[in-house]
Amino acid sequence: MAKTLEKTRKQISKKRNGVVDSLHEFSRDSRRLRRALLRDERLEKMAGSRKKNNKPLLERASFFQRAIRENDGRPLQIEAVQSKIQEFIHQYDEEYETITKARRAGRGASAREDLLKAKISSLEKEYQNGFFLPDLTTVENVPLLDRWEGTWSYLTNVTWVRVNTSGNVQPSSFPPRN
Repeated sequence: MAKTLEKTRKQISKKRNGVVDSLHEFSRDSRRLRRALLRDERLEKMAGSRKKNNKPLLERASFFQRAIRENDGRPLQIEAVQSKIQEFIHQYDEEYETITKARRAGRGASAREDLLKAKISSLEKEYQNGFFLPDLTTVENVPLLDRWEGTWSYLTNVTWVRVNTSGNVQPSSFPPRN
């Protein structure tokens, strides 16, 4: 049970001397319980969609955190950052190729194949306009990213930038405003 329903149940049981089971279907207390249950369900649904929306940025941050750890916690040069961006963009290429080769001739693309193709093309387009990532070139930011433990709220402490294909670095804010 979620918090609102627990609190409401507890309040009603105190009022009724511990008996919550014998409520009339349309009583005020039963309506309070239904409202509390609906509120909890709505909050869980919103939290789930928020987690789903935040997941790509968390995966991106963890990918670049591994890149920092591979470099022994030292800042990267812009060329190395661009190669890591290319590696991130093309991480799905192998899976896409195997799915494409496994498909029989004359068949349409599978849903997974379409999804991977769209993901790769959107990442390439983002890189053209400015790829959003933690700043890996500054000495102050690298230890912050290295200490990151996976929470969304900590990522606001990390400095974020946009890097495009020509190597231009522009400061950005977290979370990104599309």
